[in-house]
Amino acid sequence: MSLEQFEAQASQIGLLGILVTKDGEQVYRKTWDDECRRNVYSASKSFTSTAVGIAIREGLLSLDEKLVDVFPDELPEVVSDNLAKATVRDCLTMCLGQGKPFLMGTMRPFYEEDNWVKLCLAQEFTDAPGEKFLYNNVGPYLAGILVQRRAGCDLVSYLTPRLFKPLGIKRPTWECDPLGNTFGAGGLFLTMRELHKLGLLYLNEGVWEGKQLVPKEWVEECAKAQDVPHYSYLFWRGEQGTYRADGKYCQLSIIVPEKNAVITTVAECRDSKPLNRLIFDHVYPML
Repeated sequence: MSLEQFEAQASQIGLLGILVTKDGEQVYRKTWDDECRRNVYSASKSFTSTAVGIAIREGLLSLDEKLVDVFPDELPEVVSDNLAKATVRDCLTMCLGQGKPFLMGTMRPFYEEDNWVKLCLAQEFTDAPGEKFLYNNVGPYLAGILVQRRAGCDLVSYLTPRLFKPLGIKRPTWECDPLGNTFGAGGLFLTMRELHKLGLLYLNEGVWEGKQLVPKEWVEECAKAQDVPHYSYLFWRGEQGTYRADGKYCQLSIIVPEKNAVITTVAECRDSKPLNRLIFDHVYPML
């Protein structure tokens, strides 16, 4: 399939833009709409992961801290054995142990309780942490809250001097909870090129223009499997040794270490599988 054929098929299923960098050079870019800041949905989680990695380097937190110690004032009256075992690490692997997803997009506008930390910890922990994968916004939200509390500022303010400004990203908009805390599980608005910069940063082991913005060890952890083979610390793992920031409707930044490349898309694609297949069948081979 030629790139023209790829473009014809991809645009029909909602692709709005694609950007590919290999060996530090842009090798392909195509847009079907003006490039503007869009909601990158759950690709926001990978920025929260980045904030956690930086916060660990700064000594603000540890992955082994237990949630009952981190959030002592917002625990339910009865703390289950599974909740008592849950750690910050479990917040990042989607193996927190809760029985069903919470804080999802269709739920958030309708909660009467404004303290979402309290609300999250009150949900049932049906499984031992680390044993069962369940895609759930609670973990990344709590991880983001922890960084904010330890740093004394919201995630955007925390990441601006440490990440956004060095990457040349002007202060972005990011969804907040009812108490004004950054919602680390989603709602960050970026352009395609801004999202692409996160992929490039991780491809380069956390280094940008000679400066180590993100610890190399953190990048390595995010690139490999954690509790399950297909997920890491708020990054999805994929075929051909890739891993990616991944938001609803195919807001993707795919890191391809074996090809020294990054593939980023913005889209309104309701079914991600056909677009992912097109990317790996027809864009990946050109790398």
